[in-house]
Amino acid sequence: MGGPTALMGLLCAVLPLEGQSTGKAGAGAANWHQWRGPEANGVSRTATPPTTWSEKDNIRWKVEIAGKGGATPIVWGDKVFLLTSINTGKVDPSLTKPEDQPDRVFGIKFPNTSYQFVILCLDRKTGKELWRRTATEFVPHEGHHRDNSYASASPFTDGKRIYCWFGSAGMFCYDLEGKKLWDRKLGQARIGASLGEGCSPVVHEGKVVVLRDQQGPSSIETLDARTGKTIWKEDRDEPNGWATPLIVAHNGKTQVVTCGDNLVRSYDLENGELIWQCGGLSENTIPSPVVEGEFVYCMSGYKGYSLLALPLSARGDITNSDQIVWRKNKGTPYIPSPLLYEGKLYFLKSNQSFLSCLDTKTGEAFYENVRLPEVANVYSSPVGAAGRVYITGRNGVTLVLTRSQEFAILATNELDDQFRASPALAGKELFLRGSKFLYCIAEKD
Repeated sequence: MGGPTALMGLLCAVLPLEGQSTGKAGAGAANWHQWRGPEANGVSRTATPPTTWSEKDNIRWKVEIAGKGGATPIVWGDKVFLLTSINTGKVDPSLTKPEDQPDRVFGIKFPNTSYQFVILCLDRKTGKELWRRTATEFVPHEGHHRDNSYASASPFTDGKRIYCWFGSAGMFCYDLEGKKLWDRKLGQARIGASLGEGCSPVVHEGKVVVLRDQQGPSSIETLDARTGKTIWKEDRDEPNGWATPLIVAHNGKTQVVTCGDNLVRSYDLENGELIWQCGGLSENTIPSPVVEGEFVYCMSGYKGYSLLALPLSARGDITNSDQIVWRKNKGTPYIPSPLLYEGKLYFLKSNQSFLSCLDTKTGEAFYENVRLPEVANVYSSPVGAAGRVYITGRNGVTLVLTRSQEFAILATNELDDQFRASPALAGKELFLRGSKFLYCIAEKD
């Protein structure tokens, strides 16, 4: 589930790939290599996906995916990668049957059957399976919310390796042909109410960053991308959290910005030292931070609404200080991450179909809490390309909007599936992962 921008400055750039700044054209810009895309903001500067589609039109291929997963697919070259968890049905007789377990919030039950944790590689042109790997198989120690899964963290590729994070099941690294390079078990997470895990890994400068905010000891840990060995680890005073970190370079330091219920924190990627921090978000932080120029935008929307525009030049604790550039306290998202598209910050209210668009410099609204017609509610995060904004509802309806100061719908499209995972954009294609199928949407050649 999970969760930065078309950049407007050269002093600051999101750096998702080794040796590549997102402000420059390159191999990464033509792909969708991580959660939230080339610049970690939901935007592709190079993609030109279709505006209209249906089950009968502009579907290049549609492939049924076994098991369950909320992880966004990633795209590199001619390959599409995605994660899934498959219930094998193999019962461990020593464990309590779900029907005999006590009542828990949301009706969550702990499994007594083993699951396969699977990485799939598909041919981008045809959807044909090129390879699959079962990273591990065992009975998970906890359950998850009915809308979550055991495969909710999106994988990451740097073009050399693919990093697959299954939370308590471990981190698994493969080359792009499916050869296993290393794996690491980082211990079991204890998520409050057994809601399930979902924070995605991020990779830069040969370092894999994993954030684990939970009811047990929370931490941020950086692994060597080549070996999986720990480089540094820091404890965090945070409860449940699912917000994917943001890696951004600023004034000679590469920062790892993390959102949490207690504090937004920035760590030095090199050694884990705390650079700055700021309080002010609400509970159960899920949306990923996004960056533009000198500022990072952090938000949350459970039991309160909060949006903070913070300076990357900060040092120390800036909570409630005049260093906060601007802030808002209404209409922010619970699960979907924001889209930051060339000076415009798009976000939904809670998980509802109400959209706001703000000016990133001032925080002033171009429009606020506009009802999205035909969209029931939303878990997936909006994406943008070719001057358009794409928002997919759980009910299979995707609205295509113009990227402008006015709310304007270009098209309404519907598919026969339910959608929680966020879209991926690459080239002329839009990839949508539903509960049953992965769709490749593209106009006919």
